[in-house]
Amino acid sequence: MQYYIAIDMIPGIGSINAKRLIAYCGGAGAVFKEKKANLQKIPGIGNLLSKSISQQTVLERAEKEIEFIERYSITALVYVDKNYPERLKVCEDGPVVFFLKGDVDLNSSKVMAVVGTRGATDYGKAVCEQLVADLVLAGHSPIIVSGLAYGIDICAHRAALKHGLKTVAVLGHGLDTIYPSEHKNSAKEIMANGAILSDFPSKTKADRQNFIKRNRIIAGLSDITVVVESGVKGGALITADIANSYSRDVAAVPGRVGDRFSEGCNELIRLNKAALVTSALDITQLMGWEVETDVIKHPVQHTLFAELSKEEHRLVELLAMQEKESIDMLAIKAQLSVSKVSALLLNLEFSGIVKSFPGKLYGLVRR
Repeated sequence: MQYYIAIDMIPGIGSINAKRLIAYCGGAGAVFKEKKANLQKIPGIGNLLSKSISQQTVLERAEKEIEFIERYSITALVYVDKNYPERLKVCEDGPVVFFLKGDVDLNSSKVMAVVGTRGATDYGKAVCEQLVADLVLAGHSPIIVSGLAYGIDICAHRAALKHGLKTVAVLGHGLDTIYPSEHKNSAKEIMANGAILSDFPSKTKADRQNFIKRNRIIAGLSDITVVVESGVKGGALITADIANSYSRDVAAVPGRVGDRFSEGCNELIRLNKAALVTSALDITQLMGWEVETDVIKHPVQHTLFAELSKEEHRLVELLAMQEKESIDMLAIKAQLSVSKVSALLLNLEFSGIVKSFPGKLYGLVRR
């Protein structure tokens, strides 16, 4: 373990070169026994990196890091370990080693990243909360991955905790601190119901470039990255680009034209870099996720609906995720006109499947 941590600490080495170095030398320990002249011949290493390796000061730092992780019961996972996340293992620039505090199965069958702007609007927060809540109502329990930042990130973590889902916070600094400090209590809850994770050793400061670097882990751990709100620039779009480069699914929640916190999402959709999603149903259909029958909250008796049209089935599925829903929101989620939805709902009412409530709200007749 010490040698892997030490290699990762070499200034300027990067995950790709670190793995190449280990492969050429025949093991992590062999790297520090190799002659400088031979190290210089390895592609991507050169004189500067070979000099840092030869000085071997990183070995002392790695030893102190091991003392730190043992003292605080932190798990260190190396890319050659059997329990290293499979999704991350196939990423060329996946970390050589990362540190984890908590208890979570990173090889779970469903892992979803939720990212977005730090300056989230009420709309963005509401959508974020609704997506997570509706996934649970529909019988899915994905691990929610995000970055513990202000805005959409912390909203995603808290929504996961609220609805009983495991959640993982990927940090842009060492595990000896929490940034922002306002999220310390949430971090404690996350460690009790998931994990905090970082590929940075202790005493690493929360510098901007570190947060950009950590985005590859958020994307790499996940089957799908959902961007809820984002401006035309920002870490969420970087994460989306990385996810695309890994051939992972990317989705974005659309917003109003001209809304600066939705410009990034709208652009991802326009450029076909992300699928348009307006509901949890869109996500489950995109991913082909099967319902986990042991966690579904409001099972719908499908045998009663055998004669329904495809559009009616969609409305029933949408209503199964909510106690009540407005006709306008149903129209948006189903991507149908309000008049069409109104007619479909009327038929469903006559069939005894749907009932109306004051305020133009509709819900399923629960049996």
